[in-house]
Amino acid sequence: MEKRILIIGSLNMDMVVEMENMPLIGETILGKNLSYIPGGKGANQTCAVGKTGGDVVMLGCVGDDGMGETLVKNLTESGADTSYIVKVKGEPTGMAFIYVNEEGDNSIVVVSGANFCCDVAYLKKNDFLFKEAGYVMLQMEIPYESVFYAIKRAKELGKTVILNPAPAPDTLPEDIWDKLDYITPNETELVKLGKSIGSCTLDVEKNAGKLLEKGVKNVLVTLGEKGALLINKKGSILYPARKVEAVDTTAAGDCFNGAFVTALSQGKEEGEAIFFANTASSIAVTRKGAQSSIPSKEEVACLVEQAIIS
Repeated sequence: MEKRILIIGSLNMDMVVEMENMPLIGETILGKNLSYIPGGKGANQTCAVGKTGGDVVMLGCVGDDGMGETLVKNLTESGADTSYIVKVKGEPTGMAFIYVNEEGDNSIVVVSGANFCCDVAYLKKNDFLFKEAGYVMLQMEIPYESVFYAIKRAKELGKTVILNPAPAPDTLPEDIWDKLDYITPNETELVKLGKSIGSCTLDVEKNAGKLLEKGVKNVLVTLGEKGALLINKKGSILYPARKVEAVDTTAAGDCFNGAFVTALSQGKEEGEAIFFANTASSIAVTRKGAQSSIPSKEEVACLVEQAIIS
């Protein structure tokens, strides 16, 4: 039987400015194009679950403005339950200002806004959603105390807990590690987490081993074009990525995380779920934007079926 997924996290409006060259300090330049793209890691992962066929509900906060309405509407259209997302009076919706030059390099400034109203009191008010869910997924773009409370509460209720540690924190509290069924960093995030607990190596498996020693059940590392590496007490398995010509890697990791938990919630084994997630993110990187790049369940299923036949 399919289990419901609760995602707790951020909602941002990404404002992407394209320009020839990045401005120097004190310099005024003319931008070429401005795009408004729904984003925020929590919202991206929620959208990915909705589009790839999962039963998902989101907890998060937006401002009482037009951007907030747009973000919630976009998630609703993806198939997610947005009934419990709060519109906070007097606070702006979270925004990310993304500057991109002709070489594709970018600089990003995030203004969290209403995302920091996603507090423990709000989560406690919606405790019934924790009880209804089979899986609880979080990231690190809302107040840390809310993330840690949600992890503890979910595990207290016997739920499967997945933490995407992005942006990577300096460390995690000692009483959090053993409550994580899956932690899903990329290579950079894994190195930072490894250093926080005394690991001074760039070796993926050694850093992952340090997290396992802390009590994490599974470390699932996204490796970009190389695929994803699952490490646990049984050993490690590399799941190669599908070869594609990448256009934009924005939200590829969020797409992977959303598709992965969708597959798990529908009863797929870990390997199948990772293959499904790799396939979904391989489609996403061939398109521009964050949520706009996430494929439908039909698109992913078609490629999965083709791979099985071949």
